[in-house]
Amino acid sequence: MISVRQASACGGLSARLLWFWHSAKGAAGRFACLCALVLAGLAHADTPRIIYSKAFKGSKPDYVSITLDRDGRAVYKEAPNDDHPLEVQVPADDVATVFNLAAKLENFAQPLESHLKVAFTGTKTFVYENGSVKHQTSFNYSQNPDARLLADWFERLSETEQRFLDLDQAAHFDKLGVNDALLQVNILWDQKRLVTPKQFLPLLHRISINESYMHIARERAAALADQFEKPPAQEKSAP
Repeated sequence: MISVRQASACGGLSARLLWFWHSAKGAAGRFACLCALVLAGLAHADTPRIIYSKAFKGSKPDYVSITLDRDGRAVYKEAPNDDHPLEVQVPADDVATVFNLAAKLENFAQPLESHLKVAFTGTKTFVYENGSVKHQTSFNYSQNPDARLLADWFERLSETEQRFLDLDQAAHFDKLGVNDALLQVNILWDQKRLVTPKQFLPLLHRISINESYMHIARERAAALADQFEKPPAQEKSAP
């Protein structure tokens, strides 16, 4: 059985292959699927990627990790051993911004920690991988403006995925809570912190036409879908 989170990530390559694996009939079908999974892994092995993680005990969630490949594939986790990560495709402009910021930071080959006596806001870690090349640095607070911009972008993506999971969970198990979950998505959108709005479209469309949800929730879902479907130039937010 595929979990809610796995089903929500069905737009990604890994999730599609997972579906084929569960659907495959007989040994021959599963062998072909296994070969496809291996080839997919090899294809991503030498892809430049940036990994961001944040550990902050007492926050919710107290751990997040985002792996972003140069081709725009991102994987979001809420635990180091998360068995059901969420996969999403990030817009090309955002990917370029992220990798350009990383380049300005020498792909994390140098320390970013300021060592100033400031409040602890969680241990942030940047990792850059490209084949045999790997750089990593961790910090609580950095005075480097590019480091702060990059961390904020990943925080925005983290908030986006959290709102998506909350909405998806409500849509499946708490229909009376759907409107509140949609309101949180709406707030993030108004704050220009929603990184991947098109990720929400299939879920919003399902809610908007399903009469088992409250009328106000269906209207809000339809209104958000209309906004998210606008051309990229109109929905572009500041990096």
